[in-house]
Amino acid sequence: MTTFKDLGIGKELLRSIAEIGFISPTPIQTESIPFLLKTNQDLIALAQTGTGKTAAFGLPTIQQIDGKINHVQSIVLCPTRELCIQIAKDLTTFTKYLKNIKIVPVYGGTSIENQIKSIKKGVQIIVGTPGRTKDLINRRVLKLNIVNKVILDEADEMLSMGFKDDLDYILDKTSKNRQTMLFSATMSREVLSISKKYMKGAKEITVAKVNSGAKNVEHHIYDVSSKYKYETLKRIADFNPNIYGIVFCRTRRETKDIANKFINDGYNADAIHGDLSQNQRDEVMNRFRDKSLQMLIATDVAARGLDVDDLTHVINYSLPDDPEVYTHRSGRTGRAGKSGISIAITNSREGRKVKSIENKSQIKFLRKEVPSGKDICSKQLFKLIDKIEKVKVDEKQIEPFLDDIYKKLEWLSREDLIKHFVSAEFNRFLDYYKNSSDINNKSINTENSHNKKRKSHSDSFINFSVNIGRKNGVSPIELISLINRALKSNEVEIGGIDIRESYTIFEIDGLVKKDLLKNIKKVDFNGNSISIKETKEKVEKKFSKDKKRKKYSSGRRNRNSFDKDKSMGNFRSKRKNKKKNKRY
Repeated sequence: MTTFKDLGIGKELLRSIAEIGFISPTPIQTESIPFLLKTNQDLIALAQTGTGKTAAFGLPTIQQIDGKINHVQSIVLCPTRELCIQIAKDLTTFTKYLKNIKIVPVYGGTSIENQIKSIKKGVQIIVGTPGRTKDLINRRVLKLNIVNKVILDEADEMLSMGFKDDLDYILDKTSKNRQTMLFSATMSREVLSISKKYMKGAKEITVAKVNSGAKNVEHHIYDVSSKYKYETLKRIADFNPNIYGIVFCRTRRETKDIANKFINDGYNADAIHGDLSQNQRDEVMNRFRDKSLQMLIATDVAARGLDVDDLTHVINYSLPDDPEVYTHRSGRTGRAGKSGISIAITNSREGRKVKSIENKSQIKFLRKEVPSGKDICSKQLFKLIDKIEKVKVDEKQIEPFLDDIYKKLEWLSREDLIKHFVSAEFNRFLDYYKNSSDINNKSINTENSHNKKRKSHSDSFINFSVNIGRKNGVSPIELISLINRALKSNEVEIGGIDIRESYTIFEIDGLVKKDLLKNIKKVDFNGNSISIKETKEKVEKKFSKDKKRKKYSSGRRNRNSFDKDKSMGNFRSKRKNKKKNKRY
């Protein structure tokens, strides 16, 4: 087995990484470290999140720093504040037994004056975001004239976030004789452009696309109706009392909605999203890192740079459109030799997306049943029993109170005392789940059962009429957007839509009737106030060739079908007008 000593790492660094728990190097470390220690040649390393990139470039960079020179010798550029802080923290940990090596992180959203003071005291390694690094160069505080190593970490992310001009500026200010290291998950066109412009004769290293932690990750899938997604999330959390994970949502609004519901329902959770100030974001992240929070609700953008090794679960509340994003998400668990679980909560319409993820990520989802109320209560009960059994009893502290406690409880038998004590902690689960139903989607395997499911859903549809139609410029997608805004959700199933001259008939799940009637009056359409009523008038099935009802999803995935229906309607309208002209 290859060791870090075999790769050429010095004894001080070996001592510090041994204390962290590094035992054997990952593939990217095995390939990169000896190369970087022996040569000044440029390096392009393609590897996913969680493969050990920080140590791959950090250990050889630190080993080659001259501690006697009190100026910046190496600079690491990365896309986000969180990643910047994390890299600086890791590099500082590596240098625990090395003298005279100082590392300073520089990033926006906090006082630049404190960062300037730290740099002026002397620093060998700068870890920075492109914007703040450029600012410090312009202020003539950060001088890169003797920098001999430049590391671009998560280069594809930096470029996709619009930092190309900043990177060009920074790289132009460094020595032409520097060694440039580019670490990226993908070789995009922009990354290729940067490598051609600023790198010469670079060696290219590629490790497996799937995260190294993926071997230790199980991929579970729960197939449920869209209206049960949140209930499924709650049951997963209740069934795993020691869960420590991230819940990924598609949008900022969905993130806030789920987090608010979760917190109101008494779960130990919080969210990170773009509406938080930097101080609020830091507070949430610190609470999550020290495990004061069990669950973090986030979008992919908000979670960039979050690097936590002990996650037990990653939950995809919304599946990403890009399979590689799923790989990034799932790679956040199952690290450092530990096992983890990546969960997808899906509905029956997402079969193709699931297959695409399986094929491109080279994984296989395990179909799971949503835990029943009985299963959850059993799991929580035994968690409580274990907690009571293992609790540490401090005899001296409780002794003064025991006589009063014995007297107060002497009327209870041993059995009754146990029942009372357990019930005090356990009743909320029993009360919540006593009438719980099976929310699993039973139609995940066969097309026939899927059609039956669709039919049973249609039985619960009711028809509404709204006072906007063709003369107001309504299209199916615009009507669905209006309904989404009123219900503050894009998960509601909508049936047929029949747009007429001055009004529109549509079918919708009857479960949302009350909320729809209450909220749709609060929104407007192109300056028109909305009035709505339930109607017995039927939707004419004119958009579908087979004369069957066409269902619409309120999500974004069927946008093309909306446009097709709209254009089909326009085409038929023109054809009718043509016939009328011939008639006269």
